[in-house]
Amino acid sequence: MTDVSVIRPSELGPSEIDAWREMQRAQPHLANPFLSPEFTIGMGEVSGRVRVAVIQDGEGIVGFFPYEERSGVATAVGAWVSLCQGLIHRPGADFDLEALMKACGLHVWEFGCLVVEQPWFGPFTTVSHDAAVMDLSDGYPAYIDRLTKRSPKFMKTMRYKERKLGREAGEVSFVFAEKSEDQLRLVREWKSAQYARMGRADRFGKTWVVRLVERLHAIDTKDFGGVLSVLYAGGKPVAGHFGLRSDSVLVNWFPAYDPAYGKYSPGIIQHFHMADEGAKIGINSIDLSVATGYEYKRLLSSRNVPVGEGIVRRRTGRAAAHWARTEPVRRVRQRILDSPRLYSLADRTLQWYGQRRSGKPAE
Repeated sequence: MTDVSVIRPSELGPSEIDAWREMQRAQPHLANPFLSPEFTIGMGEVSGRVRVAVIQDGEGIVGFFPYEERSGVATAVGAWVSLCQGLIHRPGADFDLEALMKACGLHVWEFGCLVVEQPWFGPFTTVSHDAAVMDLSDGYPAYIDRLTKRSPKFMKTMRYKERKLGREAGEVSFVFAEKSEDQLRLVREWKSAQYARMGRADRFGKTWVVRLVERLHAIDTKDFGGVLSVLYAGGKPVAGHFGLRSDSVLVNWFPAYDPAYGKYSPGIIQHFHMADEGAKIGINSIDLSVATGYEYKRLLSSRNVPVGEGIVRRRTGRAAAHWARTEPVRRVRQRILDSPRLYSLADRTLQWYGQRRSGKPAE
């Protein structure tokens, strides 16, 4: 028999946060920082719709189910920017999903990057994507050795480009965890400009995303941190990345670079430095997220991990109305994703629109 209490993230007490972290430590597939209490708490500070279902049985807390809700329809926490989603749970736990959602007052829960080993959501997963992972479990040198054996031409080209960057722009240096708010602002500006060139929605055009990133950047503990990494050439920033880390996983979230240095591939060079420095502090993998449409992720990855996308709907009138409103759009989107020709056409159209709007070529 289980009991479900729905609270705001700010109401999580020290014992609950400790239990949450212990569940993550006990199961490597839950180590992603987007599944950490700090991300949910941070989202709760910028959105009044975030809730956490605290699930208990006779032995204590068995799981946490964070979500954002409006009128009984919920998404994963920070779904527009979250790169890992799911239920945080005790090893070996089992759940009655219908009962859990009913206890939360939910008719629908949408997810887009469902972590592996969440069997309760399996029947509702409609699409599976491959998330690329840089495996650093044996250390950075071993990662580089494997990548060099697999892609010798790529590695030779990247070494040449970094040397050339140093010769032509000045000595290359790197800061793994930059604290400067000015540098964070610069990376946001680069990323917003990139979104515009690609014809994509600007994440940083939303005030809540900016506030969230600023809050997370200020956190630096053993278990969680918002990490701003910056690559410099001649003392000038040429690439940057803001991501999240747990004690063992770093997530590729907002990578960006100065287009004036694009010929040197500074973003890829930066990822090598991130892996090198990250491995030194115990990071055993860098999650590059869904790889579709991103050649650099394929080149850098060691392996792929499946992530799921889908919608849980209870058998209620409100869930039926949600299906009628969203299913036609979902089917069109899926048809485009399933067709390389349609996907390429859609991507080129977005880039053309972005070029027209920004006056600059897409990347």
